[in-house]
Amino acid sequence: MTPALVLFDLDGTLVETAPEICDAVNDTLRHLGLPEVPQERVDRWIGHGTRELLVQALAHVRRQPQEAVRADADLPLVFAEFDRHYQRRSGTRSRLYPHARQALQALRARGVPLALVTNKEQRHVDAVLRAHALAPLFDRVVCGDSLPTKKPDPAGVRSCLAQFGVGAAQALFIGDSSIDVATARNAGVPVWALPHGYNMGQPIADSRPDRVIPDLGALLQ
Repeated sequence: MTPALVLFDLDGTLVETAPEICDAVNDTLRHLGLPEVPQERVDRWIGHGTRELLVQALAHVRRQPQEAVRADADLPLVFAEFDRHYQRRSGTRSRLYPHARQALQALRARGVPLALVTNKEQRHVDAVLRAHALAPLFDRVVCGDSLPTKKPDPAGVRSCLAQFGVGAAQALFIGDSSIDVATARNAGVPVWALPHGYNMGQPIADSRPDRVIPDLGALLQ
């Protein structure tokens, strides 16, 4: 049966954004006179929003606890520097995953409402969606700063269910991480997961989604 609402994560699910995120992190570290970090480390830090990713990067290169970095009075200035670099980098090295656009278009053609639920801040979400011409395909976008809480809190998913008048069991969440699986479970929504995204270095099957699909082409069948 076709779901009455399909919700998607962004990074690692629809768009491979890690390369340009890594570029922005290293731009920021170089500005601070700190050593750069490799791509594989950045991949493992993606999932809780760009602020937390930067905190983890700073904690790593400074060899400090993350709590100490969060308490640093200069963190807002550092994050503003990262913002500038990420805005400049958005769209330069990210790419859509195979079948992403076709899957979204096919679902819209069936009249299925589509929502995006991500922990990325809205200004960065807007830049990625604009770079890949995805914004017109979504009926609702919930970002990491849209509500008081982020995933895995189910508030974003529940707000979409309420907006479209859809019961949890009739919706479907598509993600790539344990955060996405937990979010869907917390909202009572079935969840399919992709193995090609960012899951802190762990196999997505370990998070026990309802189904692991090889790519977004599964939504076309």
